[in-house]
Amino acid sequence: MREVSFLKKNAEKWKEVEAFLSSKENINPDKLADLFIQLTDDLSYSRTFYPGSKTTQYLNSLTAKVHQSIYKSKKERKERFIRFWKYEAPLLFYKHRMKIVISFSIFFLAMLIGVVSSAGDSGFVRLIMGDSYVNMTLENIDKGDPLAVYKQMNGVDMFLGITFNNIRVSFIAFMFGLLLSFGTAWVLLSNGIMLGAFQYFFHIHDLLFESILVIWIHGTLEISAIIIAGAAGLVLGNSILFPGTYSRRQSFMINSKEGLKMIVSLIPIFITAGFLEAFVTRHTGMPVFLSLTIILGSLAFVVWYFIIYPSRIYNNMVDENESE
Repeated sequence: MREVSFLKKNAEKWKEVEAFLSSKENINPDKLADLFIQLTDDLSYSRTFYPGSKTTQYLNSLTAKVHQSIYKSKKERKERFIRFWKYEAPLLFYKHRMKIVISFSIFFLAMLIGVVSSAGDSGFVRLIMGDSYVNMTLENIDKGDPLAVYKQMNGVDMFLGITFNNIRVSFIAFMFGLLLSFGTAWVLLSNGIMLGAFQYFFHIHDLLFESILVIWIHGTLEISAIIIAGAAGLVLGNSILFPGTYSRRQSFMINSKEGLKMIVSLIPIFITAGFLEAFVTRHTGMPVFLSLTIILGSLAFVVWYFIIYPSRIYNNMVDENESE
């Protein structure tokens, strides 16, 4: 589409947006969110086909105004709370889906490094996991209960400690994005290598399947959330590295808020993972069917909420906009 045609097709809509923003009436947050989605689509199209044009600069500025209007609102409603997890967070996952792919790739590569390094160096597991943990686990293996570590603490104390630690790690992964994304990559690498070494340790003792049935009861949600937190850190870091048509300050302000919202959306996931680890994982002798049901159910939720649902919501909004 030629730029002139693009302008004619959307000029009225953009004028309505300006009029809506300049209105002194109370601005409907749902309407603002819809406008933001539409403008984001228009800006993305303009950046692709008319980079550096005045149209792109104008849309850049207008989108920033809508974005600021959304987040300046201090009125928190129940509908807003629901909308955050139902629409806003999923749309952010869709918008930054490539960051999620990159974060997963870094973590998966790190796991492979952990496995290969453990296979090539018998001392690598002790280097990563620590002598005390390895020795304790070896003692538990000799006693016939290799995963007894999950039974040692009081359930409530374990739940609180694990949940706090996981949320802390997610915020570290996010904030380390300030180191131009390399800090976030380091957090993903260190956690991935640790997991790879951890699983290989059980493999060499012929306990891989048994460990998977226990560890991934909580690990499916926990690791998935850490990967999303890594994506949020990349959003923050890349806002500095690649501001696009925004000024570097504008890019940082917008993307830091979006990355933080991605982190906040993970808190229920970490709470659930902490609950599972503290109160369910400790039952290491549960039936295989029950363990697999929890693991596969958690995996299905992760794939649906972070991949399928965001795409569906976005496509539905695009279809609605095109039909208007």
